[in-house]
Amino acid sequence: MRVIIGQYIPGHSWLHTLDARAKTLFILLFIPVVFLADNLWTNVFLLAFTLFAVKLSQLSWRYLWNGLRMILFLIIFTLLLQLFFNRDGDLLVSFGPFAIYSEGIRMGLIVSLRFFYLVMLTTLVTLTTTPMELTDSIEAGLRPLERFKVPAHEIALMLSISLRFLPTLADETDRIMKAQQARGVDLKSGPIKDRLKAVVPLMIPLFVSAFKRAEDLATAMEARGYRGGEGRTRWREMTWHRRDTALLVSFVVLTLMLLGLRGIG
Repeated sequence: MRVIIGQYIPGHSWLHTLDARAKTLFILLFIPVVFLADNLWTNVFLLAFTLFAVKLSQLSWRYLWNGLRMILFLIIFTLLLQLFFNRDGDLLVSFGPFAIYSEGIRMGLIVSLRFFYLVMLTTLVTLTTTPMELTDSIEAGLRPLERFKVPAHEIALMLSISLRFLPTLADETDRIMKAQQARGVDLKSGPIKDRLKAVVPLMIPLFVSAFKRAEDLATAMEARGYRGGEGRTRWREMTWHRRDTALLVSFVVLTLMLLGLRGIG
């Protein structure tokens, strides 16, 4: 199962042509706005908006689904937490020490959907933005802090590299798991205590591989003359277009619609 967040898929869709600064700013503003979705109509609207964004990206639905299946565990875990620990509302079902209340179901669905919106739209940004564009957009946002001696370029570079390492480490983990299973290590069955012990031989080679890749990357950057952001020029300069302004206008419309739908139901 592959991790797709952090990867880039070349394309010519509307999302691909947007300025990376506009997409990054949209996601940062979208994070607090997603909490406005607290009833049926706001979630229907936000779900439709998310699916429309996927359509605009022209990416394969199957590819997105296969890459995001691993977050289903987190969504289901969040749902179960709300179901069994939220004691507000009317009692619906009771069995042993567990009880399910109406508010638990409502909040479980809402929180799970919020998590889905954030993961899906963030993934779309990374899939439609090159690593260099993503780094430049983060650096542009942090540049005003340089007057306070904040290393904007170095921070942006670290964030970009960390994001790009996610699929690499996921592939490495899958390779090590298959190698351990070929040697007779059982990682999927048995008591929890035994499975936790079986994770140790998995984590040690993973950390060793991660440090090795980081060292190779540092050596490659040094060999190419990388000395930080000072005096560095860019081959492609970012240009703001009308479509980038349209994206931010759509965010304003999205926020106003959510505020209006919050009063319904």
